[in-house]
Amino acid sequence: MRYFLFFLVGLISASCMKGQSVDLVIHNAKIHTMDEENSIVQAIAIRDGKVVEVGPDRQIMNKYSAEEYIDAEGKDIFPGFADAHGHLMSLARQKLSVNLVGTTSMDELIVRVEKYAQRKERRVIVGGGWDQSLWNSAELPTNELLNEKFPDKPVVLYRIDGHAVLANNAALKKYGITGSSHVDGGAILKNADGSLSGILLDNAISLISNKLPDFSDQELAEALLEIQQELYGYGITDVHEAGLTSHDFKLIRRLVKDNRLTIGIYGMLYPEKENADFAKKHGFLEEKNLLVRSFKVIGDGALGSRGALLKQPYSDDPHNHGLLTTSIADMKRYSSLAELTGYQLNIHAIGDSTNKLVLDLIQAYSKKNPDHRWRIEHAQVLDPMDFDLLESSGAFPSVQPTHAVSDQRWAESRLGKARLKGAYAYNTLLLKAGMLAIGTDFPVESTNPFLTIHAAVNRKNAENDPIDGFLPGEALTEEACLRGMTIWAAFASFQESNKGSLEKGKEANLVILESPFVSKGAYSPNFSNRTFVKGKLVFSME
Repeated sequence: MRYFLFFLVGLISASCMKGQSVDLVIHNAKIHTMDEENSIVQAIAIRDGKVVEVGPDRQIMNKYSAEEYIDAEGKDIFPGFADAHGHLMSLARQKLSVNLVGTTSMDELIVRVEKYAQRKERRVIVGGGWDQSLWNSAELPTNELLNEKFPDKPVVLYRIDGHAVLANNAALKKYGITGSSHVDGGAILKNADGSLSGILLDNAISLISNKLPDFSDQELAEALLEIQQELYGYGITDVHEAGLTSHDFKLIRRLVKDNRLTIGIYGMLYPEKENADFAKKHGFLEEKNLLVRSFKVIGDGALGSRGALLKQPYSDDPHNHGLLTTSIADMKRYSSLAELTGYQLNIHAIGDSTNKLVLDLIQAYSKKNPDHRWRIEHAQVLDPMDFDLLESSGAFPSVQPTHAVSDQRWAESRLGKARLKGAYAYNTLLLKAGMLAIGTDFPVESTNPFLTIHAAVNRKNAENDPIDGFLPGEALTEEACLRGMTIWAAFASFQESNKGSLEKGKEANLVILESPFVSKGAYSPNFSNRTFVKGKLVFSME
């Protein structure tokens, strides 16, 4: 009789435990939780968009009763990937413009512009994505062919990094750019005969960009929703949007309010007056999946267009140090704005000179607020003597590993062999800073996070070049790279208590990968089989 009572109590107890109701249980999986122990478990229970528990299959299946069960068939599951430095609005505009990514010659560029002009009736033809290093040319192009093909229609074509523009004479004339035009932190290049070449660098681009007709909000919204699905298809559930004008901020906020843009967005505002006034009046904005509490400042140009500010001249351009696009006085002013509003400050710094200036600035501020998490976006070239400043300043590096393998074709010619010791030095940055946030800088690079992992771990591009890897001593481990795309990216955006790992109480943002996860060796393409945001399915391969 006593045995029967014990049995009955045990049965009732087990029944009650099984009765704990959840919305979803995913089981028979290889779940990389990205917790502190880097635990791998087999099952996860989700309720109301949050992780209830992770653990062994038997534990979760016996304990919870779910409205839906998913057998993951042994597939890898990760927290939803975060792209810690992307440009949603730039990619949206690129999709609506002439796509020049991958062009291998000026002739091919012209053909693409002509085909676009035949399909689209635009007052000004705008395009982007050209990269002269793919044309077997180290030098920036000139606009003679554009002038010949488009003598009357203004054409404005952005380099892939956005730090150089090629404009035809019709565009230069329309926007009043002459040989005497000048902008601090920018350059208007000339031909040997003194005529304008059509190339505008960095701040000089504003002479045109501030006056260009923009696409309609409806067109931009549709492009953003298309991009969102592309990101979900790779398992990306969060983007740190690296620079929003007041117009773009309002558009994204409206799409979030309307539940159309559901991907997590950490917005960095450009510190223009309207954005600054918003921050002063409202402080942080946390609205559904949108978090805004940072400013983005562009410190210098890019290496590809020789605009990154270097301590010593470019090895292949001995009269050029690059450009400081934001003055030291303005950087200090934006630092004061960030201090006043409590906002994070994220500064684009590519050249070793700019990185030193930014590190000094952050060092001074760190004495006031040790947990500032002010970020250096790119941290691409540092003087090795300045690495220790990362540790003492608390600056948070935000890097894009695919830049290393894209730039390796010409990086040594720009910098010389000696300066490469401090370039694309992700492992050293990690050792000094303790964490890295990792992104792609799309549309400069592909949105594909698996190319990012391959570049970080193997230091190679999609074609597996170079054979031995580019500066392989600076490779990241698989775990470090994945943390940079999950929990460290969440920390870099003050969201580590809600996102970045699959732990109890956090948002159930996750990706079930289509193929087994591989980080070592040759590049292995992969995609999402299913992507979930707050426990809801937002993408399915089916």
